[in-house]
Amino acid sequence: MSPTNSPTAPRVIDSLNVTTPSDTEIEIVRDFDAPRALVWDAYTKPELLRRWLGCMPGWSWDVCEVDLRVGGKYRWTWNGPNDQQLGITGIYREVVPVERIVNSERFEQPWYPGEALNTLLLAERGGKTTVTTRMKFETKEGRDGALKSGMTKGMALGWSLLDALLATVAS
Repeated sequence: MSPTNSPTAPRVIDSLNVTTPSDTEIEIVRDFDAPRALVWDAYTKPELLRRWLGCMPGWSWDVCEVDLRVGGKYRWTWNGPNDQQLGITGIYREVVPVERIVNSERFEQPWYPGEALNTLLLAERGGKTTVTTRMKFETKEGRDGALKSGMTKGMALGWSLLDALLATVAS
C-alpha cells in the first residue's frame, strides 16, 4: 500500500480492509464470526491476549499487563530471535465495556516517531462482530513508518490466530 496525501480507497489485505482516512490515520476493519462480548474478552483479558496478539514465529510473550480502566496502563513485551525485544506501552483514555477502547500506544523500540492514539470499536450484527481499529499518529511520517513496517501483515497473522481462538473459546 503506498501512502498518499489523501484518503485512500479500501484495500483488502489478508481479509483486512485497510484505509488511510487522513495524512495521520490508518483504519483497519475485519469481521469475526463471534459475539462481541467474546471478542471484547479476547482483547482485554491477558490469558486470552497471550494466545493471539503478537504471536509471531520465533517470538514469545514476556510481559502482558492490562489495567483496563481510564488512566490505567498496559505493557506488552515479547522476546524474539537473536535476543530481539519488542515492547508496547500505553494508557487507556476511554473504556466503554464491550464496545470501545481508546488508548495511547508507544513502542519501546521506536518503529515510528512519537505515539499513536488507537480507537478500537466492536459492533455486533447477527452474532458476528466487526472490529474497527483506527490509529492516529502524531505525524504523516509516523503513519507512513507504521505502514512500511509490515504492521498490516502482523495484524493479519494475529487476527487469524484470534479467529482460531474465538472458535475454541465459543465451543
